[in-house]
Amino acid sequence: SRMRFSNRSLRALCLKEGRIEATPILGYVPNDPMVKRFVGGLLGAYHFSEEFAAEGAFLYSPDLGQSDLKGLTHTLVGIPAREGVKNFQQPLDKMIMGATFAARWAPFYGKINVIGESVLNFDAYGVLGMGMLSLQSYYATGELDSTDTVVTNLEAAGKKVVITPNIGIGFNFFLNQTMALKLDARSYFYIANEPQYNPNEPVETKRLYNNLVASVGLSFFIPEMKKRMYNF
Repeated sequence: SRMRFSNRSLRALCLKEGRIEATPILGYVPNDPMVKRFVGGLLGAYHFSEEFAAEGAFLYSPDLGQSDLKGLTHTLVGIPAREGVKNFQQPLDKMIMGATFAARWAPFYGKINVIGESVLNFDAYGVLGMGMLSLQSYYATGELDSTDTVVTNLEAAGKKVVITPNIGIGFNFFLNQTMALKLDARSYFYIANEPQYNPNEPVETKRLYNNLVASVGLSFFIPEMKKRMYNF
């Protein structure tokens, strides 16, 4: 297969301009070392031109309790439990819901010659926005049972809503004049207190957190898009 990429003006090609785009997505947060976060959501956009669009997004990640914990969390609470340390807790936040508004800029487009004369059109875009995340906070602790096996306990520590600037990149691979396969990766930043590992020592200092959501979705365009005319 061959790929061609261009930054020539798209405005005259009229592929997405004036269209509404609706995209159900499924994603994952790969950079959270403590918990597994699977994400479902819906992206909605209006394309003012071929390059620029306004977007709204809703994200939801179900809270599955202890089933969300990664092996690192069990390891971190197990070490002090085996050493007899009583005042250790591993703080963690689970992203539950998110709502954001963003501007999308798609300066590049191209085509892939897949098999023979088959052509797959695509574009690349950047996105920048602002929104809110709803987080459920927990403290994980470990204790030894009667067989000297470490048991991880999870205690809810309240909910919080944070303001989150977000930035990302993505690709649309146009399957036909109505649908496109979307690959998207976005970082959602927020500021919160640093982790408090000892329940008797409150922490007031702040730090920057980042939830990276990598997702795949299927976009639907209304009305049907016009065909592209190529000059390269």
